[in-house]
Amino acid sequence: MARSKGIVIEDDFKGYPVDSFCIANSLKHDIDHVLIPGGLVDDRIERLACDIANDYSREPFSVLCVLKGGHQFFNSLLTKIRQYYRYSSFAAAANGKAKIADEDECNHHIHEEFIRIKSYEDDASSGKVQILGIENLDSLRGKNVLIVEDIIDTGKTMSQLMQTLQDYELKCCRVAALFLKRNPVNEFIPDYVGFEIPDKFIIGCSLDYNEYFRGLNHVCVISEHAKRKYSTKTHKMNGVH
Repeated sequence: MARSKGIVIEDDFKGYPVDSFCIANSLKHDIDHVLIPGGLVDDRIERLACDIANDYSREPFSVLCVLKGGHQFFNSLLTKIRQYYRYSSFAAAANGKAKIADEDECNHHIHEEFIRIKSYEDDASSGKVQILGIENLDSLRGKNVLIVEDIIDTGKTMSQLMQTLQDYELKCCRVAALFLKRNPVNEFIPDYVGFEIPDKFIIGCSLDYNEYFRGLNHVCVISEHAKRKYSTKTHKMNGVH
């Protein structure tokens, strides 16, 4: 099975009206339009899981989740990878080619690690990348590693992380990103891409704007009204910290 290409959302795509989805009335002024429905996101993650499972072919690997935004994508992706291994095991057993793998066999060769990276304030990358938890990653040394990130924007965050991980002499390092933004300054291309999207600030499906909107079930483009309302400058002026 050939590795799939990311779904391309064109720059001139107008998106979907907010009223076409079950979105709380209190949020409708915060959203310009829905860019990608949540169901399509879930289906695309399933295909990425098939691609990844097929590439590793049961070879042990460690999955490095980039928090906070990558956590929902990470959980969904790993669940679907393990389902793929179980179902392929059943299919092979039915054809007399292998025994059915039990739960431990589907899980033991996938090791999980977590780090947190912060580089955003309001709708722009600060250019200053903070990597928290990297000091605890000696278990990755010499291993196959899959980095799971929600979005690649400027590419600076991932480039710095990849450079830092060189100290661990990894056997192989791949990157899975649910979204790849067509940012003119970005030169980092992940190995696995869910969607290639326009250079717009998106929220929902664990993507946030100053910690707001992670819980939206769809990927949306934030409105200018919401940018002003939830900006760090506005909160500081109002005494919110």
